[in-house]
Amino acid sequence: MRFTLLALAALLAPGGSNQNIPPPRPLTVSAAVSLTDALTAIAADYAGAGLGTVRFNFAASNVLARQIVNGAPVDVFISADAAQMDVVQQAGLIQPGSRFDLLGNQLAFVVPSDRPRTFTSVRDIADAAFKRIAIGDPDAVPAGVYARQYLQQEGLWTAVERRIVPAVSVRAALAAVESGAADAAIVYRTDARVALRATVAWVVPANRGPRIVYPAAIVRSAAGMEAARFLDYLRGAAAARIFERAGFSTVPRPAGRGH
Repeated sequence: MRFTLLALAALLAPGGSNQNIPPPRPLTVSAAVSLTDALTAIAADYAGAGLGTVRFNFAASNVLARQIVNGAPVDVFISADAAQMDVVQQAGLIQPGSRFDLLGNQLAFVVPSDRPRTFTSVRDIADAAFKRIAIGDPDAVPAGVYARQYLQQEGLWTAVERRIVPAVSVRAALAAVESGAADAAIVYRTDARVALRATVAWVVPANRGPRIVYPAAIVRSAAGMEAARFLDYLRGAAAARIFERAGFSTVPRPAGRGH
């Protein structure tokens, strides 16, 4: 018994043989660019808790989906819409049962800070003063798809279509306003919160805008338990606080699943 206790103490002591146990391998996560700030903060806490290192590939969700389908080595995919997750799932590249809706968001209209303006209604975007309106590419980028859906719903798409400037991502649309290259942009509410040279003119009410969801899933090629552990952490209270501070809404777990 004495020998067993001494051996255990040696394993747990600084410099003991437990240091020969390799740390968890770095996890590779492809995530929608609108998640950059929140996920970076969460990953820092995750690493600080000794749970492992996370490496991110942030881009427009359509770009990430294409990369995964073309064989990019990814463990976890977090998309800004269901359609791009569907692309990966339909290619047979998602681990069965691992997909779930993680977050929600809302659209916001932003204008340059040196030309601030508050809309009285969404119809103000049709004003001739807005000669260039940046949105994510409405044929591919989720934020742009959502923006077009909303403008069509409000009967405004035809009025502004010729003034639309497609961007490669929602952050690129925001950058166009911040640089003065566009007079307005339609981005996520969460992007507007991190803008340095753009102000919010209109936030689309949740009950009027498109339902914006961020599904997450483990990619089939992921090995070990690291991916599942990270996704579980993203659904925990610590991560939820960071997401909510950033302006996202969290999606509750279905009753009876997880903890």
